[in-house]
Amino acid sequence: MSEILHDSMPADAVSHPLPGTRPLAAGDWLRRDERFAEQMALRDDLVLHRREDVIALRPEGEAPAREVLEVVCQELRINGDTYDRPDGVTVTIDKTDPLATLGRLCQEDFAIMVAGEVEHWLAGGVICFPSRWTLAQKIGRPLTAIHTPVEAYDDGMAKRVQRLFDCVRVGQPLVRWNNLSYLVGDLHNPKPEFTPEPPGEPRLFRRRERQILVRLPETDAVVFSIHTYLVRA
Repeated sequence: MSEILHDSMPADAVSHPLPGTRPLAAGDWLRRDERFAEQMALRDDLVLHRREDVIALRPEGEAPAREVLEVVCQELRINGDTYDRPDGVTVTIDKTDPLATLGRLCQEDFAIMVAGEVEHWLAGGVICFPSRWTLAQKIGRPLTAIHTPVEAYDDGMAKRVQRLFDCVRVGQPLVRWNNLSYLVGDLHNPKPEFTPEPPGEPRLFRRRERQILVRLPETDAVVFSIHTYLVRA
């Protein structure tokens, strides 16, 4: 059971029309909220015992995965081979397994997007809290194919989103929020594409994802991080 509910949404959880990005305030990338311990316990279980469900990596994503681990360690001020999380769990910093390590350091999920001939595509990720999608289906796909089930993601939107990925600069990350009404209270909610939802069921939950685009300085990949909040509607 992955129902871990927040007391309320953050004050800045405001969604704007797609693509809805704005500059991120300095020092406000990784957040720790009141459900840190519960979310991290679930993340530990998924990474350690259901790795194939939450981690995927293509060869093109290996160098960016190592780099984003280094960047996150800098953000968290990790200097040694271990990290003592605020919930009392000690995590080994395994640079040979960067995505599994990332999945246990903070509440954010991470998707690694690398430039292709036309669009950025998903070269790796640790996604513990998918919202009705599966990493196995999305890995290797370009942005348009990733967003195929999203009705609002037409050709015009695809071009605007791709421009964001092309233009996000090192040291100038962007943030956006989505806003989803939800049938269930599960954070880990993987579903195959186009899985229909039961008609007429009450949507008792509200899910918001704080999504941030970060350009990596060495590999030039774009990291898409996701911090998930879930409350009763």
